[in-house]
Amino acid sequence: MTNAMPLRRTLTALAATTLLAGGLLLGQAVTAPPAQAAGKTGTCHVEDMRKQSRQLRDKAAQLKRLGATAEARRVLATADALDRRIKACIDGDNEAAKPFPR
Repeated sequence: MTNAMPLRRTLTALAATTLLAGGLLLGQAVTAPPAQAAGKTGTCHVEDMRKQSRQLRDKAAQLKRLGATAEARRVLATADALDRRIKACIDGDNEAAKPFPR
């Protein structure tokens, strides 16, 4: 019975490891955001985003006319970031439309 003790420890360690790994995987599955189906577009409303970008650019121009150049630069940076998001949405939609992108 000298072999029983190491085998018992091994099985206990294996069972504990399995339960711990299963709990971690279950926890990740519960907290993970739901995956979107392939081919579905995200939540990019390009026209609304373009309208918002135009409004930000108009506001930046008005701030610049009033002499608030630092605020105008910040608003322009926000508009540029929005334009980059628009471009990323459009590029993503174009790539999703291709059956086998290269």
